[in-house]
Amino acid sequence: MDIRNILMVISLGLSVLIGLAVGRNSGGGAASSGSGPLLIGLSLDTLKEARWQRDRDMFAARCKELGADVLVNSANGDDSQQAKDVQSLLAAGCKTIVIAPHDAVAMSASVDACKKAGVPVLSYDRLIQNANLDLYVSFDNVNVGRQQGKYLVDHLPTPGKGKIVRIYGAPTDNNAKLFKQGQDEALKPYLDRGDVQVVHEDWAEDWKPENAKRICNAAIASGKTFDGVLASNDGTAGGAIQALSESNLAKKVLVTGQDAELAACQRIAAGTQAMTIYKPLKQVASLAGDLAVNLAKGKPIVATATAAVGNAQVPAVLHETQVITKDNLMDVVKDGFHTYEDIYGSLPDNQRPPKPQ
Repeated sequence: MDIRNILMVISLGLSVLIGLAVGRNSGGGAASSGSGPLLIGLSLDTLKEARWQRDRDMFAARCKELGADVLVNSANGDDSQQAKDVQSLLAAGCKTIVIAPHDAVAMSASVDACKKAGVPVLSYDRLIQNANLDLYVSFDNVNVGRQQGKYLVDHLPTPGKGKIVRIYGAPTDNNAKLFKQGQDEALKPYLDRGDVQVVHEDWAEDWKPENAKRICNAAIASGKTFDGVLASNDGTAGGAIQALSESNLAKKVLVTGQDAELAACQRIAAGTQAMTIYKPLKQVASLAGDLAVNLAKGKPIVATATAAVGNAQVPAVLHETQVITKDNLMDVVKDGFHTYEDIYGSLPDNQRPPKPQ
């Protein structure tokens, strides 16, 4: 399925457009006056990863097109700092707060603070738990896990049979649990029959590649052979591949990923990583901008799904994702996510696909 042909229909009273401008990034600001632009607050867990820089820029660009300014704070993985960031965005006069949490549970208190101030909250990409959210915008993260798990079992040296290592994401990130849920669903019949065996598994704290490398090194050091590494994102895939490379196992062990990061796409082109999951951030970040502005203006929003937060359900908009392999890696180029030169530039000419016209 070509992701560019997927349409998300939402009753917003306006068309969902793609933001093309460069986003405005601010670390804070003075409170807006009544005659100033509408302010939207964006509280991010981190900006250390390239994908979050993309989210920030595209979200801010779309809000700017709609006449709103965006104030952006990044907590660098610090829960107490992120709580302070949300307070500063409220103090600055933001009319909607958009949060991509570091800890899905810890941020519930910040949601309560926003609600007491009468400010709606949009949980972005990562679902905040035990909170009275107005909206959740993300991808179908359980299906992302299914896509990873299905690809792995289908592409083992003997399809449907083999030994694997599982590297989960950050235990504080609800998305990591959703990815695992989907992976579990895809693997269950094979595990139940004993056709697939997990020889080692662990959670990679804060999604750090060095933690994934440590997990993979532990699997290698155990002396057990394995055919694949089910890594939950591209960062953890990179850490696993580094460990495999140091043991001369790169290209011999299948490694999954997610996010279509440039480094991962380069590894797929080179053959050390088997697949990634492409999330059309351009579409979802721009859509989140539309929704955040409409929440700020009190306009009605019709969600297309729901998401569980404890025993409750919150309105959600979930976008589809695409499996990317060496065979369809050019799709991310055609979609403008990465350039041909960035992905294939270091490869010999005879290992590159034809350049698109």
